[in-house]
Amino acid sequence: MGHEHVHAHDAPVRIAAISLVVTGALLVLKLILGLISGSIAVLGDAVDSGTDLTAGAAALISIRIAAQPADEDHPYGHGKVETISAAVAATIIGIGGGIIVFQAVRRLIEGGGDIDPGVGLIAMVIAAVANVLLAFFMRREANRSHSMALRAEATHLKTNVVQACTIIAGLILVAATKEDVFDPLVALGLAAYMGWTALGLVRIAASEVMDTSLPDADLAVIHDVLVEHRQYVRGFHRLRSRRTGAVRHVDMHLLVLADLTVEQVHPISDRIEHQIEERLPGTIVVIHVEPDDGLHKDEFESLVRDRSDSRNG
Repeated sequence: MGHEHVHAHDAPVRIAAISLVVTGALLVLKLILGLISGSIAVLGDAVDSGTDLTAGAAALISIRIAAQPADEDHPYGHGKVETISAAVAATIIGIGGGIIVFQAVRRLIEGGGDIDPGVGLIAMVIAAVANVLLAFFMRREANRSHSMALRAEATHLKTNVVQACTIIAGLILVAATKEDVFDPLVALGLAAYMGWTALGLVRIAASEVMDTSLPDADLAVIHDVLVEHRQYVRGFHRLRSRRTGAVRHVDMHLLVLADLTVEQVHPISDRIEHQIEERLPGTIVVIHVEPDDGLHKDEFESLVRDRSDSRNG
């Protein structure tokens, strides 16, 4: 059990560290071959790799901090540091896009030297393959560990794949038509895509900062558990939920049969908490039990019908 616990924390850190090393190697490769080829798109992608290094470092640091258990000063854990990482990644992607726009516009206005598309293609094909592999493993680990920082980095890596493929297409057009103008035009399209990705990451970070409720699918699981205990549960209210990094927090007031004793109610409450945590791993559930006041009976009966209909359907 202890070994599995350590592995669960080590795996996200390991994949983030590998991503950082690969990104650094690609930065050097694209910078050297970009300068040799004279391609503004390849050089722009090298600039983007520089921003990737910073964003990747932020993700790695935040994952290590988020993995720390809750303590007296941070009773809800350290997961929200991953929100900062997503915001940093969004900012850096935006800055990288701005640099590429500047360089591409300057090339369109001033013109430039001849481009050697063959040399640029070598760099971008290697980058595309490396990023496809990284994105696959990082997305898999993000889904397993529910890490927002890893998910943001996986999204970023997918943009790198699109970027590389776009630049490859542009260099092929340059080679086929002998028109160098396709190179800065592709770089501008690349910058626009980066801007859209940055906005997506901002939305992810904002939803966590604002303590947005868990998605409907997660809430449906909680409702199902409550419905399964309807012989004791007569209603609930003040169901509140939020996510902090990889951890879900759920609390509610549970209405039970008024003639039940504390000794009878306690194991029921524990069972509901454990079932929710089993079906939604990484969930911390807090239940406040109250005697049924009859005020929420209709709502709960409606929920019972809805959940039964959805299962039968």
